[in-house]
Amino acid sequence: MTRPPAKPPAGGITHTEGESNTSDARAGWLARHEGGRTVELIARDAEVFLKQSLSTPVMSAVVKAEGIWIEDADGRRYMDFHGNSVHHIGYGHPRLVAAIKQQLDTLSFAPRRFTDEPAIELAEKLTSKLPGKWKLLFTTGGSDANEVALKIARAATGRFKTVSFWDAFHGAGFGAASVGGEATFRSHIAGPLLAGTEHVAPYDAYRCPYGHPTAEASGKACANMIDYVMEKEGDVAAFIGEPMRATPNPPPPGFWKQVRQTCDRHGALLIFDEVPTGLGKTGRFFAHEHDDVTPDMVVLGKALGGGILPIAAVLARAELDVAGDFAIGHYTHEKNPVTARAALTTLQIIEEEGLVERSAELGRYALERLRAFAEKTPAVGDVRGRGVMFGVDLVTDRETKEPARQLAEEVFYRCLDEGLSFKISAGSVLTLSPPMTISREDLDRALTIVEEATVTASGD
Repeated sequence: MTRPPAKPPAGGITHTEGESNTSDARAGWLARHEGGRTVELIARDAEVFLKQSLSTPVMSAVVKAEGIWIEDADGRRYMDFHGNSVHHIGYGHPRLVAAIKQQLDTLSFAPRRFTDEPAIELAEKLTSKLPGKWKLLFTTGGSDANEVALKIARAATGRFKTVSFWDAFHGAGFGAASVGGEATFRSHIAGPLLAGTEHVAPYDAYRCPYGHPTAEASGKACANMIDYVMEKEGDVAAFIGEPMRATPNPPPPGFWKQVRQTCDRHGALLIFDEVPTGLGKTGRFFAHEHDDVTPDMVVLGKALGGGILPIAAVLARAELDVAGDFAIGHYTHEKNPVTARAALTTLQIIEEEGLVERSAELGRYALERLRAFAEKTPAVGDVRGRGVMFGVDLVTDRETKEPARQLAEEVFYRCLDEGLSFKISAGSVLTLSPPMTISREDLDRALTIVEEATVTASGD
């Protein structure tokens, strides 16, 4: 028996992770691109793929991805400032492609209960990036890796409760969606998610849910609430959060140090989800390095496979190696030598091309330029970010800080027309995340497109 779909909440869902793809602006953009091979592929896609928000209906059909560029089936090219956070080193990096081809000729798979040198080398490389002794497990995606981290936390502490942020995204699996706070992934699913997944409102320097006017005050209120919840619950296994929320929203100074102290005081573990923000994107190899805090576990994914192959990892302090008598991962491709080679080569490219430092340099430049633009543009309420992850928050009124959702959509499609793709977060934030390999010239061109589209659409 097929049941009718659950009714959406009143007012609909605001998608923290992206746009719904069903707006009037999307329909207008598609209408301007009628005909051609791309439209044919879009129609075929709709016939065979299950519908889901954020992913369908699709916007275009990609036939080529190279460097910072994607190209559709009719030859239209776009600078990709989204890339699902996989394209840190750009698409199709020649060195990465060559390494994968060579590995395929050498060893293409290692079955469970066997190991192989590429997987060992990758594990050694990643664990050496953190202070002290660490161990890890590989999975094929960040959602799975977060769920492994949750299992480790339960096994190590003998507890099952967690604390995390509302509006956060940690993956689409039941466990990951349970600790996540994004309505898109928690709604319409009949029955309960995981028990014991407590949430707090996040810090936010611009629209603080605790009602504070400054970043420091917002961070202090949020950290105090985390402490309050852990005190009341009394048996929390872990706090899980992104060291920099990928909307993007950097933490206030001292925030994570206070949370670290809270976790230690209450016997809870601290898990950092660095799936979108790790591997240099914020101007440090790990995003949490900005805050001089060491977690108990770090989760990596997305760009770890170099934008070609899927691989993720959960890194844990060695003393959390407590699951030897049962399975917490057990993934078929856990030690796949091809995905391991892709990740190992990606790390080598990041190091040898100085991409972490480049990310920091380009990020400082972009944020300075965007903040200068914001000062003279009333439609821009806030500019924020770290490294080459930055956001432009559009508002209808600077005093009320009302999100300008319709304007954000219009700006987005104007930018697409000019050859720039990105993502809208939280309904009104133009979220710009180019590869770390982008040239200053292309970065300037993209920022000009955003600025001109914002001015034109808003009438500023």
